[in-house]
Amino acid sequence: MLYGIAAAATALLLTVLLTAVLRIPALRLRLVERRRQRDVPLSGGVAVVVVTGSVVGVEEWGSAGSGIGGLLVAGGVVALLGLVDDVWRLRRRVLAAGTGVAAACVVPYAEAGVGTGLLGVLWVVGVTFAFRGLDHADGLAGAVGVVAAFGVAACAAVDVMDGIAALMSVLAAALTGFLLHNWHPARVALGSCGSMSAGFVIAVAAVHVRAGFGVAESAGVLFALTAVVCADAVLVLLSRRLGGRAVLRSGPDHLAHRLRRLGLTVPGVTLLLAAGAVSGVLVGVLAHAGRVGGDALWWVAGGALVVVFALSRVPVYTDRRTVSSQVRASLRVRNG
Repeated sequence: MLYGIAAAATALLLTVLLTAVLRIPALRLRLVERRRQRDVPLSGGVAVVVVTGSVVGVEEWGSAGSGIGGLLVAGGVVALLGLVDDVWRLRRRVLAAGTGVAAACVVPYAEAGVGTGLLGVLWVVGVTFAFRGLDHADGLAGAVGVVAAFGVAACAAVDVMDGIAALMSVLAAALTGFLLHNWHPARVALGSCGSMSAGFVIAVAAVHVRAGFGVAESAGVLFALTAVVCADAVLVLLSRRLGGRAVLRSGPDHLAHRLRRLGLTVPGVTLLLAAGAVSGVLVGVLAHAGRVGGDALWWVAGGALVVVFALSRVPVYTDRRTVSSQVRASLRVRNG
């Protein structure tokens, strides 16, 4: 117990320091993204991955192995893939293929079965990309990641899966340290390296925790643990399809974008969505522990659907037909 607390505290402090140290090199190397008219370095993910891997690796080596070595390696591979994407912008199908192969190597087929394991691989890939999509807003990916990691850690602790519980606790602490630099106005961002690796590790750990349980109830628990992440992905996919846009075409159509259009501040959006994540995670943990029935999971799914439907009514796409003829004429003159 004391060792776990010490490991989490160490991860938090090291992430705070390393994130600050890596910010300057990232700016000089132009490893940045443009966010609200300012350059935000994408080095936060590197700090989270390095600290989490180092702290958990030391604990794994010191405890003569706890069965999460493969998960650490797979998470490192996804992190490296994300880092390459941050630098050179890989195609989405390359990222998906690499993530799928990494997930296929660590999903617990023995406990879940081959068919359920393959479904788990698809779910892991989806959650990984959904986490990547949350990194557009200050503080959002970090806050939701902290909540989800703590939720999976609690589920693992219920089943006395000490290795996964320790990994999730350290990851949550590292994300908390990163969040101190990522709160609005953000000084660093996770980038694909941090967001994909965090989403991947959380998703795979959740699959391990639920391996051997019923498929339907497990799907409900997994959704509850990542309710905000899944709701954001569903909202984006539906709105782009219904709006006649390409699914892979980026746009201001996420949960955070729509809440901002309703007048909420950036910190307000983060706090609201983090509170929603806490609600879902609480139900998921209680359902996993057998404290509440499966009906509670339906309430989480229903609430997420209501939110998706309500926010889907918020207009986010610019209609070019609303541009006046005078504006179009002046634009043609300038371009000519």
